[in-house]
Amino acid sequence: MTKKILIALTSHDHLGDTGSPTGFYLPEAAHPWKVFTDAGYEVDLVSVKGGEPPMVGVDPADPVQNAFLADDRISGRLKATPRPQDVDPAQYDAIFYAGGHGTMWDFPDDTTLARVARDIYEGGGVVAAVCHGPAALVNLTLSDGTYLVAGKEVAAFTNDEESAVGLTGVVPFALQTRLEERSAKHSGAADFTAHVVVDGRLVTGQNPASSTGVAEAVLEILRSGAAA
Repeated sequence: MTKKILIALTSHDHLGDTGSPTGFYLPEAAHPWKVFTDAGYEVDLVSVKGGEPPMVGVDPADPVQNAFLADDRISGRLKATPRPQDVDPAQYDAIFYAGGHGTMWDFPDDTTLARVARDIYEGGGVVAAVCHGPAALVNLTLSDGTYLVAGKEVAAFTNDEESAVGLTGVVPFALQTRLEERSAKHSGAADFTAHVVVDGRLVTGQNPASSTGVAEAVLEILRSGAAA
């Protein structure tokens, strides 16, 4: 094992035609980062387009977010993230897709980012995603052409939650529905409550409240030796 985990971030910065910004949701990267680094893992970042990814959800009252942004290594890498094609999947024990609505536009069809996850998974590593991060999974296929999520239990931002935040007509597709169309077995909890689902080496979480739990579940798999 490499003791390294890759956090993937969206590069998409506008929320449909609403005029509002979007990007990766900071707590969904910061809180997993804390879990991973506290456990002795080195965390790297990657974004779809590379460079400095757009960021939303900043809460100056959150000490974990502050620590993430103040970390010399992270702050430097946030200003110049590598692109997926610049990443060696063999270096990582797991990939964690952070959420944020931006992911709905650029995660699904980025084949290079999908290849990174496929190589990590088929190499015995863990694939994890939280909230809208599972948008990366809707078109992610294994080497045999099957969808990674097919037949697997998953969680993601639910259709009810999307409706509750008033963005059903803004996002390009309904994430829960698309995962179900890929034969995933979607599991949802009450709106905005923590919900983490583990199916083998696939770990998914429903919403921001699930971020820490997803990261902790990833560590459980790595510690148990279930990951190669």
